[in-house]
Amino acid sequence: MAIKKNRTPLMTKSSGNVFADLRLPNAEEKQTKVRLAVAINQIIADQRLSQKVAARQLKINQPKISALSNYRLEGFSVERLMNFLTALDRDVDIVIRRKPKSGRTGRILVIAA
Repeated sequence: MAIKKNRTPLMTKSSGNVFADLRLPNAEEKQTKVRLAVAINQIIADQRLSQKVAARQLKINQPKISALSNYRLEGFSVERLMNFLTALDRDVDIVIRRKPKSGRTGRILVIAA
């Protein structure tokens, strides 16, 4: 009878940015766009806006709202997404501070309050 060894699956701790973990180019920008889009989509859902009404409020067409709601963000800049948030009556604060003295590089972090 063969002896079965208990094998633990190999796991790698996430950096907190799935795009960086997948070694995709522009990982910080992609992560920033997704977090901004999550905030936008949450506001639209909370306000129960139709895509048509949301498009009018953001001054874009309905297909762009559809792309945004499906996280197809190639056509959206970080600046444009931040402008959408201000159009939805939200403040966007950008805080610049010295990074900790750890070995990591500087980062961009988006937090929805």
